Amino acid sequence: MLDQLKPYILSFIPIFVAVDALGNIPLFVSLVEGMSKKDKHKILYECVVTAASVAVLFMLLGKFILHILGVSIPDFQIAGGLLLFVIAVRLLLPGDGKNVLAHAHDRDVGVFPMGMPLITGPAVLTTTLIMLDTYGIVPTSVSLLVNMFIVWASLVKADWFMKILGPGGTRGFAKIMYILLAAIAVMMVRKGITGAFLT
Repeated sequence: MLDQLKPYILSFIPIFVAVDALGNIPLFVSLVEGMSKKDKHKILYECVVTAASVAVLFMLLGKFILHILGVSIPDFQIAGGLLLFVIAVRLLLPGDGKNVLAHAHDRDVGVFPMGMPLITGPAVLTTTLIMLDTYGIVPTSVSLLVNMFIVWASLVKADWFMKILGPGGTRGFAKIMYILLAAIAVMMVRKGITGAFLT
């Protein structure tokens, strides 16, 4: 019995670390601040569906697509990092810059940056391909879907964080999260450059 479960457990753990479901909760809270309950549920639905769809499609077609396009994982990291950094800087700037960005991206924040690349980013895509080669399609698929359920379950409870922090605390926390988002973006670019030129 344990031998049969072993591939599922061993494929689940690396994907769980790469997805970082719990680590994405604070950023989700900051991005949906001030939205109605209906909009929050819409964003939640979009981010989980986007993350799961991209991960499953990449698991099935990733190697073929990358080979055809000549695109590497470091390319994903650099491009995703640059996009995230631009958004983080706009959110941190005082004045109308933040408001314009918020209005422009409110409807898409579940797709980008939450769904891709924060939940399903280069780390998840790479890990999924490695697990697919190591343990096969069934354990990898099950592990991926279980992780996406964990993401959904954790983000459903995001309102609890907002109630604990209050409006002022949430706004302050949002500023910290935008700085963290910028740092994540820089990290992605750094790893992409390292992977592209130093390995």
